[in-house]
Amino acid sequence: MQVYLVLLLLSYLLTPVGASILGRCVVAKMLHEGGLDYYEGYSLENWVCLAYFESKFNPSAVYENLQAGYTGFGLFQIRNSDWCDHGKNLCAVSCSALLNPNLRATIECAKKIVKRKKGMGEWPTWSKNCQLSDTLDRWLDGCDL
Repeated sequence: MQVYLVLLLLSYLLTPVGASILGRCVVAKMLHEGGLDYYEGYSLENWVCLAYFESKFNPSAVYENLQAGYTGFGLFQIRNSDWCDHGKNLCAVSCSALLNPNLRATIECAKKIVKRKKGMGEWPTWSKNCQLSDTLDRWLDGCDL
């Protein structure tokens, strides 16, 4: 019983305060309202697919890739080495702003990223999981936009 209580206490201490996973349709609606539907020719389904494979719809996700030497932030795991804070800061934004669940800074930064030569190919996860998918329609199934 004591082991169970200790494990329970540890799980509460390790859970980030205010962490929330957004629902698929909530993400779709926010990205749609942010102007990403067919932005630079990429459908909303592509953006929702990317958000799922990058962060599982967690706008406060942070992933440190020690091998590659960067940290990814937020819904689209935007890299600090190029896009925010002390890297090249091509989005002119702090990395912590990319963790905001309102997604404004994330969407504006994503628009800058996708304008580059590779488009959504800037995200290898998109190329691997979304680009050639013949089931992109499912990402908006049942969503009221």
